[in-house]
Amino acid sequence: MSGQGKSKRQPPGETPEGGPSVTKPPLEPGLYLVATPIGNAADITLRALDVLARADVLACEDTRRTRQLMMIHGIGVGDRPIISYHDRNGAARRPRIVSWLQQGMSVAYASDAGTPLVSDPGFRLVEAAHEGGHGVHAVPGPSAVLAALTVAGLPSDRFLFLGFLAPRQAARRRALEEIADLRATLIAFEAPHRAGATLSDMADILGPDRQGAIVRELTKKFEEVRRGRLGELVAELQETGPVRGEVVLLAGPPSAEGAATAEDLDAALAEAMEMQSLKEAVSTVARRLGLPRREVYARALEISGRRGSGQGILGKES
Repeated sequence: MSGQGKSKRQPPGETPEGGPSVTKPPLEPGLYLVATPIGNAADITLRALDVLARADVLACEDTRRTRQLMMIHGIGVGDRPIISYHDRNGAARRPRIVSWLQQGMSVAYASDAGTPLVSDPGFRLVEAAHEGGHGVHAVPGPSAVLAALTVAGLPSDRFLFLGFLAPRQAARRRALEEIADLRATLIAFEAPHRAGATLSDMADILGPDRQGAIVRELTKKFEEVRRGRLGELVAELQETGPVRGEVVLLAGPPSAEGAATAEDLDAALAEAMEMQSLKEAVSTVARRLGLPRREVYARALEISGRRGSGQGILGKES
């Protein structure tokens, strides 16, 4: 076969097995964000395979992972550029990728696993593509966030993805306090060696009676879902030991069942403020009654007779 008709934008010429590949027309120019499996290689979509086969350039968080995935599905890299793009080298690699887009080429970007930009690098690359007037295309597929939400059995009509919470406890607890009153299911990625500590902070800040779940190794052989109240899950981990593998922690929204009355709130605050500062009493009562902290704090100021002073019954609120 002659080389007539072969162009710079032609797909790879060989498969991993060394045989000729099927020639397909090139993709439209632009940046393609390709979702890849989070554990099971069979979860990749037909469109994702097509984009990986036809893109002029392959950019990925880890070239070895992407090469392996493509090999599993019989897609060769050929003589196409394949480069790594991650948080550490993004600033240096972006101009090169943008230059390919300026030349009218198609660039497929894939993270290690899941949907690009979801707790993964790529935001600045997408921003640069938009600023340059280049097309940006979603090639949707696997997502650990949505997979965990669907199997956890928690309300899914409203949820907040927290990414990875801070590794330091003080910062982690502050982040949880900011969203403790939000009536939504909370979803967080976590390293297995910190899962127990983070779950304990969630139980303490959000309340031990709040429904939660530990989801690990999604789509893999040892996939597991543990459900229960946050306090129960903490106790269970203390007995069974640290979890292993990729971990997602979830906490359901505050329960609206059996909502506390105004009398319940006043009685609980009066009791708590006898022994605690205003700030501590508000946190204790908000967790116990499942009420928004702002609402409890406002009522506590009214009871104390010091609205706006920033001071509690036994001292400064801070």
